[in-house]
Amino acid sequence: MSWPYRIAAILFCALPVKPLIAGETEDRARLTVERIFAAHEFEAERVSARWLAGDSAYLTLEPSKETTGGQDLVRNDPASGEKSVLVPAALLIPPGFTKPLAIDDYTLTPDRARLLIYTNSQRVWRTNARGDYWMLDRSSRELRKLGGDAPPASLMHAKIAADGSKAAYVLHNNLYVEDLRDHRVIKLTNSNSPDEINGTFDWVYEEELSLRDGFRFSPDGTSIAYWQLNTRDVPDFFLVNNTDALYPRVIPIKYPKVGQKNALCRVGVISARGGETRWLDLPGDPTEHYIASMEWTKDGRGIVVQQLNRLQDTDRVMTADLRTGKAGTILTEHDDAWIDYPEELRWLHDGREFLWLSERDGWRHLYRVDRAGKSITLITPGDFDVIRLVEVDQPAGWVYFIASLENPTQAYLYRVKLDGTGRERVTPARQPGTHYYQISPDGRWAIHQYSAMATIPMTELIRLPSHEQVRVLADNSALRKKIDALKPVKTEFFRVDIGGGIELDAWCLFPTDFDSSAKYPLVVHVYGEPAGQTVLDRWGGGNHLWHWMLAQEGYVVMSFDNRGTPAPRGRAWRKAVNRQIGVLAPKEQAAALRQVLTRRPYLDPRRVGIWGWSGGGSMTLNAIFKFPDLYSTAIAIAPVANQRYYDTIYQERYMGLPGDNVEGFTQGSPINFAHQLKGNLLLIHGTGDDNCHYQGTEALINELIKHNKPFTMMAYPNRSHAINEGLNTTVHLRELMTRYLKEHLRPGAIPRGTQGRSG
Repeated sequence: MSWPYRIAAILFCALPVKPLIAGETEDRARLTVERIFAAHEFEAERVSARWLAGDSAYLTLEPSKETTGGQDLVRNDPASGEKSVLVPAALLIPPGFTKPLAIDDYTLTPDRARLLIYTNSQRVWRTNARGDYWMLDRSSRELRKLGGDAPPASLMHAKIAADGSKAAYVLHNNLYVEDLRDHRVIKLTNSNSPDEINGTFDWVYEEELSLRDGFRFSPDGTSIAYWQLNTRDVPDFFLVNNTDALYPRVIPIKYPKVGQKNALCRVGVISARGGETRWLDLPGDPTEHYIASMEWTKDGRGIVVQQLNRLQDTDRVMTADLRTGKAGTILTEHDDAWIDYPEELRWLHDGREFLWLSERDGWRHLYRVDRAGKSITLITPGDFDVIRLVEVDQPAGWVYFIASLENPTQAYLYRVKLDGTGRERVTPARQPGTHYYQISPDGRWAIHQYSAMATIPMTELIRLPSHEQVRVLADNSALRKKIDALKPVKTEFFRVDIGGGIELDAWCLFPTDFDSSAKYPLVVHVYGEPAGQTVLDRWGGGNHLWHWMLAQEGYVVMSFDNRGTPAPRGRAWRKAVNRQIGVLAPKEQAAALRQVLTRRPYLDPRRVGIWGWSGGGSMTLNAIFKFPDLYSTAIAIAPVANQRYYDTIYQERYMGLPGDNVEGFTQGSPINFAHQLKGNLLLIHGTGDDNCHYQGTEALINELIKHNKPFTMMAYPNRSHAINEGLNTTVHLRELMTRYLKEHLRPGAIPRGTQGRSG
């Protein structure tokens, strides 16, 4: 359901292009599901790079010229472009191995003496959070696996202490420390129950608060602060795997549905040499609050936590004394609707101040707050939202942030002085669209990625603040040639006035050889919930190309962002949906649809389809159930048909508790309107979906059957929320969607005055 929006680094790589078979006659000007999702012909090349701590150089992993199948860790000088191999792939061949380790991630210590390699990673829910860790000592050239006799791919979140003497990691829900000199391993926690989790998180904390790594070394490396969760009172949800063995395998998940018990959560500090844990004394019931952030103070004498109450309308920033464990509140943030999950603090002036994001004046702004919480200074004033804090150049006194002052579908780099003066746009006006930046520690350079809906991604190295291009790192010229060879489709961004002074952002793709005197079917792509926007001026990859393919087939494709989506249009825009998820959005989507049908006579009102995934699947159901005379065809993928079936953190954040918002939960859940279905409905769900459970779709099926409503259903056995596991799954899914639209929403133009056929 949730779409966390965090860009920490540019980590995508090119995928191989499937060669044409001799004699192949496929029209290269036309897109197909096969070309997009199987052959991967249109994958963009991107750059995997990170800045080197304490240096202006950046690191890249590049194919080794000396060691077949390996990757060298390369230092890149931004000024000269000179490359030097810091760690050759030949050093990453473990004893008894014939080839170097495949690098999923890496950490280089600040003194560059040791390199920690993460490899053989395995998925845990959404991310590959479990794997093997190897430590390379660059001086001795010793390469050694951490974890002793631990099973393969069983360690999580390994990291090195600041002094470089030890590493810590999680193994089977317990914390361990390993001495990097004598390799002695100390087990710091001794939880024997699967319900007790140390140093990592349960399902709901990971999914909805984006928390996975649950421990922090102290600045001097002598202690570790960590989260501990106890899920003993959290009800089990069972996934059933019917296909991998003769008898079904039942997979239990501690999953707190709306109104149910959450895990007990607390934070403790333990010596890296072992011993007793000192628990922080935080106020309130630990099952009725979330510890959304935890970090050491800069001086290492205390722990800073952010505690959200269960309704998530109050965030308290507290500092706990290590000697007593007592915590004092230094800042309280309250919102009558909700507070988005908080960012970690960005400390200034050796920990005397920090930067804080708040909507307290009606816009999302940056504030400078002193450590005691007594002085709060707004540094980004104005009627605009800060989308994301990027970097702080303290020596020069600048803060870099992403915002878009005129167009909420785009994103640009700005900077402002720490005293709130001198705000200026850094991104040049000649590059309209969406921009991402990785800024060097000294603030002089940035790796910059730029794209727009009709502009493929380009990555370059630039100087700051001039934004002067130093060199192109990935121009995607090969992809550009493929895109240029396609039959074009026109793209339009526009706004729809739905009345009451409300205008929704929207985009439209027009069919190839569009004839404004004819009538075309319309396909609407919807999400509509607070976790994501669909109307963004950026390259959309496979999903965008699938929409492009539909336009080539003769469909007009549109998308609207209703109020409540996280567009940078002010607090009132985003919080308008408070306590009415699934209520406000479908009304505004329907109002936008009525407007475009009225104002654009080339749209055929009898051929209107809608589709969405996850929260968009739920919105699709609400659309066709609540407005059956507007939408004739719908494809709902992995929806939540009944909001009571979803998790505590997400659903309660926006809806409150079921007992105090009975009307909202009833009116917002599409299952309660299934009896109104008139058109064509395709339900798609993975039976192994740990996020939006297949259970909800089964309940909806029963409701449709009860009311004798015909529909089509596709279940993908054991597939997760992404429905991408297994051979050919993605192609099969997209072919199914395409075929269903063609069968029930006839593509192509028909003369005006001709009655369209919806199915």
